[in-house]
Amino acid sequence: MKSRLETVLRPAVRLLPPLWRVWLRRWWFGGFRFGNGYDERIRQEVSRFSGEEVIHDLPPICHYWSNTYLRPLLEHFGFSYPEDFFARQIEKKSAAIGRPVTVVSIGAGNCESEATIAKLLLERGVSDFTITCVDITDAMLERGRRLMESQGIAAHFRFVNADFNHWRPSEIFDVVMANQSLHHVTNLEGLFDAIHEAIGEDGIFVTSDMIGRNGHMRWPEALAIVQEFWQELPPAYRYNRQLRRQENRFGNWDCSTEGFEGIRAQDILPLAIKAFGFDLFIAYGNVIDPFVDRSFGPHFDADKEWDLRFIDRVHARDEAEMLAGTISPTHMLAVMRRDRSVKPVVWKDLTPEFCLRRSTSTAAFPR
Repeated sequence: MKSRLETVLRPAVRLLPPLWRVWLRRWWFGGFRFGNGYDERIRQEVSRFSGEEVIHDLPPICHYWSNTYLRPLLEHFGFSYPEDFFARQIEKKSAAIGRPVTVVSIGAGNCESEATIAKLLLERGVSDFTITCVDITDAMLERGRRLMESQGIAAHFRFVNADFNHWRPSEIFDVVMANQSLHHVTNLEGLFDAIHEAIGEDGIFVTSDMIGRNGHMRWPEALAIVQEFWQELPPAYRYNRQLRRQENRFGNWDCSTEGFEGIRAQDILPLAIKAFGFDLFIAYGNVIDPFVDRSFGPHFDADKEWDLRFIDRVHARDEAEMLAGTISPTHMLAVMRRDRSVKPVVWKDLTPEFCLRRSTSTAAFPR
């Protein structure tokens, strides 16, 4: 009964302001379940993503920033963007083992990235590969299945419905990949144990993810810098598009309170350091994030000189503070393996250990 009603109401709910949708979700799920536990959050996530076909849309100013600063950084390491990063690692693994390569993608969602990766591999002459897409939302996996069929690459894919908080591998994989999914995981310890098992002695774990404070908040040392720049913004630029509210001072909202977004982001890096060795580690971004994201980034015009120079100045300060160790990065791309004795290739001095936040214990960050 409730599922049918959700299907009918979902198109109308999408037209509401985001903050109204937050309140409605609280009432809807709170009215049918008691408490605010794991099962309820899972139901919210599945319901939300079942109806969302576009989940990676970013404002033009973000593309300006990434093409101006992030892309040259990545190209120093031999790839241009995240899907290219994953494809390069799979390509290298395929060449090293000389047999069909097996890949599993944890939290694959609609599988658009996996489709792009598969096409890149085929363009580069890698044709013997299988990618198993794992996600908890059947509707997203079905969209992925249809996407692969429409692009003629379905033979390279398998689809598995599973909760990555409880997933265990049924086989050894050459490559485990996680693309922007780890920051939704509550049982990181269990998932890292499962990945450790899945890659065996010779496999690799490849990820692109968020490693900042839980709920994608800023830690105090970064928040102070954000507030400095915030005061330079015209009032219209301080309007939060997602929450539909004016923020004369940056609100530092904890988005993990309504679902799994950033639920344990700050634990990802310290736990990964304990569990794996790093072949490659690239860390970037912190203060720049609020100015290029979906909440405030749409206010910036990528054709206006003031807007571009403002973003340039924020990026320069962001980078200088990270390299000085004053603030810690909020993003990483990494290639890991079981062998913890390997020495990673890194950008400048930003090793995994250097990028841990200085003012808290690496053993257990406060939630």
